[in-house]
Amino acid sequence: MNGPNLSAPLGRALAAAFATLLFVAPASGTATGAAPSPTPTPTPAPSSSGGGEAGGLDPRITEIMRKPEYRNAQWGLLQTGPDGGRAVHSMYPDQFFVPGSTAKLISVSGPWHTLGSEHRFVTPVHAVGDRSGSTLTGDLDLVAQGDLTMGGRTRPDGTVAYTDLDHTYANDFTGATLTPQDPLAGIDELARQVRASGITRVDGDVIVDSRLFAPDPVLDPTPTPLIINDNLIDLLTRPGDRAGDAARLDWRPKVAPYEVSSTVKTVAAGKPTDITVTATDGGTRLRLSGTIAADAQPLLRTSPVADPAAFGRVALIEALGRSGVEVTADPAGPNPVARLPRDYEGRPRVAAYTSPPYAQYAKLILKVSHNLGANLGICLMAVSTGSRQCEDGFPVLAGFLDEAGVDRGQLQLADGRGGNPADRATPAALVQMLAYWQRTPDARLFREALPILGVDGLLASNCRACPARGKVFGKTGAAVGADALNDRLAVGAITIAGYLDRGGGRFDPFYAGVNGASTPGPNTQDVVAIANDLAMIAAYLQEAPPTP
Repeated sequence: MNGPNLSAPLGRALAAAFATLLFVAPASGTATGAAPSPTPTPTPAPSSSGGGEAGGLDPRITEIMRKPEYRNAQWGLLQTGPDGGRAVHSMYPDQFFVPGSTAKLISVSGPWHTLGSEHRFVTPVHAVGDRSGSTLTGDLDLVAQGDLTMGGRTRPDGTVAYTDLDHTYANDFTGATLTPQDPLAGIDELARQVRASGITRVDGDVIVDSRLFAPDPVLDPTPTPLIINDNLIDLLTRPGDRAGDAARLDWRPKVAPYEVSSTVKTVAAGKPTDITVTATDGGTRLRLSGTIAADAQPLLRTSPVADPAAFGRVALIEALGRSGVEVTADPAGPNPVARLPRDYEGRPRVAAYTSPPYAQYAKLILKVSHNLGANLGICLMAVSTGSRQCEDGFPVLAGFLDEAGVDRGQLQLADGRGGNPADRATPAALVQMLAYWQRTPDARLFREALPILGVDGLLASNCRACPARGKVFGKTGAAVGADALNDRLAVGAITIAGYLDRGGGRFDPFYAGVNGASTPGPNTQDVVAIANDLAMIAAYLQEAPPTP
């Protein structure tokens, strides 16, 4: 049972990726038969202290916490009854911990509440100008509405597709895979609708109206009002038939003026796979170089789209051409925003793409730890107040947390993804957030949007044969950097928070996390082992006999 592997030794460049992605691999044992741990160090035994009233922890949990890599670390733990009240287990519940992507429990909950689980993004195209028969003398304006996928992941049944390791992490981890859907599906649908409206010629331009909100570089990755394929170009390399052959390359979405070439060669089976992507001409000329082993799995890399609005403009012009609509404007030209009208009153809507419900986007964000989508939620909350400034989303989030009964004084957030150095959260605050959802009609929908132990998302590879499989719903997080002084990895945080299925319809909110661990050396697999320890702690909590 093998999970994807980290692509290279972790250095400074990978610290940001680890900041919010907790990637766990199978344990050497299961929750009922784990491999022996190293001899415990003489540190105080963890206990159910810090405000809890329940008995002691499962000895397998305390054995994990006493491992040498946690000698200088701080553990936090909180498990309560379903309503978030009486503590079953509690260790430092009111102490700040680095949250990593467990912060997404907060940043996804805000827009979920603000927009509603059934909210759908409707992205219109307006005809601005004079129409004579099938000719529009004027412009087609696509008015971006903050749709996270624009149809690029939508299945025929209306659900949003995801893979356990998303393509947004492809440059940092091997094993990332693509969903089969066409990234341009929404754009193509808009083009077909324009043609169905009777327009066959646009004697003017196509413009992407991105005035919904202003991109905020403090949010990294930075959300934009129009997003196609997560604002990425996917580059998939497969080995040739034999050593010495040129590697095979495919890429998407194919939109001018992007051009992609490759000099990657196939090398003998077992040899290193090492591929570099070089971008020039504003990121529109991409060149892949390096090697791929003859027995290697397809390797995915990505390159960012520098100007999503200009990219969307060209994509729509090309899609219109495929649908039989001629546009006289030069596709390679700029996005002429100066031509946009003040508003669209009296300008007919000739097309509109309607997204899946927001709950489907929330599921994508939580299952794969989708950083762009989490940050987008901050901007969408700002838009709900009429603001174009993403930072105005935080007061909306604050108001929701007060309403939900979450002590926001026990949270520090500067983004939605959980990757800002200022981000902090206490176990108590996260458990309060989880308990809130238990009291809502969307309780099951929210719970099942989380990764499920041994089943899917970033917990898919854990505990596949243990009794807790399918009974832990948990959002994971991590913050890891390079300790250059000691030639090892500094594990700022590994965290997990969610629900334990205790049977009989009872789901206990829980949090487990460790701050300040370290690895013996620079091998990233040692970080995976720490992450796996957190998953196993969650499994052991679930397996414990239920309390009254």
